[in-house]
Amino acid sequence: MSHKNVVSLIKLKSGQSGVVVGLEAGRGATHRLESMGIRIGKNIKKISGMFFHGPVMVQVGHTQVGIGYGMASKVLVEVA
Repeated sequence: MSHKNVVSLIKLKSGQSGVVVGLEAGRGATHRLESMGIRIGKNIKKISGMFFHGPVMVQVGHTQVGIGYGMASKVLVEVA
């Protein structure tokens, strides 16, 4: 894994995708992310994000979910 291509989910541009390589969250937040399908090794695509720390819409597999800015900032993605 090349660390120069690893960014937080909030840094991705809309339409950009990558692979989840880390979850920098506590046990509870990690469990919530995983229950939404956001797990290490999964492909993820950023659908949209709001300005000023608003929610982020992502697609994991065939499912789209919205997560808060703080939660999205804890998801590390390796950009292809």
